[in-house]
Parts: sequence; structure tokens; C-alpha cells
Amino acid sequence: MQERPKIVKAEFIKSAQSIKDSVEESRSEIVFMGRSNVGKSSTINLLTNRKSLAKSSATPGKTQLINFFDIEYLYKNERFPLYFVDLPGFGYAKVSKSTKELWQKNLLEFIQKRVAIRIFIHLRDARHPNMEIDNQVEKFLKANLRGDQKILTVFTKGDKLKQKEMTKLKREYPGSIVISNLKKTGQDAVHREILKYVFGVKFD
Repeated sequence: MQERPKIVKAEFIKSAQSIKDSVEESRSEIVFMGRSNVGKSSTINLLTNRKSLAKSSATPGKTQLINFFDIEYLYKNERFPLYFVDLPGFGYAKVSKSTKELWQKNLLEFIQKRVAIRIFIHLRDARHPNMEIDNQVEKFLKANLRGDQKILTVFTKGDKLKQKEMTKLKREYPGSIVISNLKKTGQDAVHREILKYVFGVKFD
């Protein structure tokens, strides 16, 4: 049976308001971003196999901090440390205009200037794959992408799709990954993509 990469350490480190009070850039970082109700916290919990590592807010858009997690992979007796970074969800925040402007400024600066970021995992809802706000975010990321970075599109809530819809989605978004937090599927493909791109791990 083929060995699967797995996360053997997953710990919350700290929350930051901006790049200025973020953790030291000592490791490669995997950034998770998506609309406020796309299932970002659930996805991080699925990948780390921890039920409540990332906390989801009952109020969409309430979490305004950049959250850092200390992650360690194990594959073929070799350990691969990095950081998962959970960015605030976009789209639904009921906050004052001045708060929103500061929040967006801090996020833009983090995305554009954070040297340690290697992969942007852009989470999209499999039921609504072509939303304008997601298209705008992807366009922005592509415009600011450095040569050592990549965007990985991951569709959440794959269990809500019929087979025909799934086939269409995969055809329209080649290279994307579909996951289901409910059925616990798709996480292996995400793990492999991370280890291949960041560490050059070769899989059988």
C-alpha cells in the first residue's frame, strides 16, 4: 500500500493584525483564503485532522486576524516543517468603513510583501464555482504572484455535487482539487501538492 503524507504536528501559534506583528519568516508559508462562509476553518481542520484547530466564527466575516499554525509533515520518515496561515474571509464583514479599509490595507500588504508565502490556497464553493468575488481575488493574486509562488484552487463542499456536476467542474478548472469535509476526501491531493511544490518531494 502506498504511503500517504500526513501532518504529525499542528499547533496554533499566534494571531496578527498585520505583517508587522506576524511571526518571523523562518519557514515556507501556505496561505488559506476564501469567502467568509466557504469552509476555511473546516478545511484547515480536515487537513490537520484536528477537530477544532481553526475556529470558525458564527458570524461570517467576524475573524479579522491573520492566524498562524505550526505544521509538520511526515513522509517516508522525513519531516517537513512549515506554517499554515489563515487569512480573514472576504466578502461579508459587517464592520465600519474605516475598520474595513484598515483591514484590507493590512491584508494587501501581507499578500504582496510577505516573502515566506509559497502557495496561496484559494478556496471556492464547488456549488458556486464562478462567483465574481472569487474571480476578482484570483485576478489580483495572479497580478501579484512572484516566480516562487503558486495558486492552488481548492473547491470545498464537493459532497454537494452530483457526478455530472463534478465532471464539469474538473473540466472547467484543470489542476484544481475538490475536497469534502463531510466525507473527508481530497486532503491527500492537497498534502501532495504542498510537499511537491515547497519541498520537491517526489511521489511514487
